[in-house]
Amino acid sequence: MPKPRSSALESATSRRKLVVRKKPYWLKLSPGIALGYRRNEGPGTWSVRSSDGHGRLWEKRLALADDLESAAPPHVLNFWDAQKTATAMARRQPHASDEGRPLTVAEALDRYAEDLKARGGAVSNVGMPRKHLTTVLLSKPVMLLGANELKQWRDSLIGGGLQPSSINRMLKSLRAALSLAARLDPRIQNAEARRTGLQALPDTDRDRNVILPDDQVSELVAAAYEHDRALGLYIDTLAVTGARPSQAARLTVADLITANAKAPRLMMPKSGKGRSPNRAARKAERVPVAITPALAAILKQASKGRDGGEPLLLQADGRSWGERPSENYRDAVREIVARVGLDAEMVTLYATRHSSIVRQLLAGVPIRIVAVSHDTSVAAIEKTYSRHIAHHADEITRAALLHHQPRAGNVVALRS
Repeated sequence: MPKPRSSALESATSRRKLVVRKKPYWLKLSPGIALGYRRNEGPGTWSVRSSDGHGRLWEKRLALADDLESAAPPHVLNFWDAQKTATAMARRQPHASDEGRPLTVAEALDRYAEDLKARGGAVSNVGMPRKHLTTVLLSKPVMLLGANELKQWRDSLIGGGLQPSSINRMLKSLRAALSLAARLDPRIQNAEARRTGLQALPDTDRDRNVILPDDQVSELVAAAYEHDRALGLYIDTLAVTGARPSQAARLTVADLITANAKAPRLMMPKSGKGRSPNRAARKAERVPVAITPALAAILKQASKGRDGGEPLLLQADGRSWGERPSENYRDAVREIVARVGLDAEMVTLYATRHSSIVRQLLAGVPIRIVAVSHDTSVAAIEKTYSRHIAHHADEITRAALLHHQPRAGNVVALRS
């Protein structure tokens, strides 16, 4: 098939006859793809322009033209090399000397989902940004994203149906996807635009970190047992261990250790949180967590006759709680929370975790041990719980106050 021709662009001699201007001279290579030449005072530059399939265009500079020096791909291209590079970039041909057409945001999310799957991460994290991003942003090359358009999109989510904390989780997933794309393609150099435009909303964790007194936690557990014994045992385990719901859902029968009846424990699976490059390996690790003999007895009875590799905690119908357990308990927990007189909009099962961490800190357990047993860090505890502890530590601090009567000789009368 004959290649597109242009007498004005094919040679350096003919290009020097063009008028110097900022707007490129364009040559259509095929439907939706065009090669551009910008005439400068010095050497000109080649560009490619392509349709994103949604009525929008993206444009990318390719290389210098061989106006003043011989062609030396990929940095200096003649007319014919520029055609091939432009077409390859637009169509992502596998034989291209360049790494291919720039990744769009939608494709970056696809790559991130594949990466999460390979590392044992939660692929569902990709769903939220894909659902809420506009068609224009999804189809735009990552390298062309600007801080202003990203910030405008982020701000458009505020005040809608999403909680600020949910927006932040979505921003975190999108930043991770775009950062992965940048690591895969060195041409993506807009890290500062992504950081500025997708900056997390401030103070979004305060309202949801609900800390309940012990009697309310016990009341919540009792109400759960009355509603559904299987759900009650699940929530009881969360209340005693302070584990995340996803961690408890991955407990196996073999993770229940009752050799010492007075000191039973659970070998709690770690979460996939953190910066570990191998999330699957991290989630396979276990941390010993102390439990009460009463809970151990119930768990042992519930798991009787089952193999060590089977899930320890099951739903009433015998199924596991799954990778996303909240989908299986959310409505029931809201009903239980409301039944005990708490705000179902504020109190989730994570309240048992927050309450457990604060309970141990107020009991004098060293913060490092609290962090290990709850699969978190000292820094995270200090950041998240310090302000809450101050509201719950009044009794402890009062016990340490200095109580004395001032001596009469030290009393100075104030002038009226």
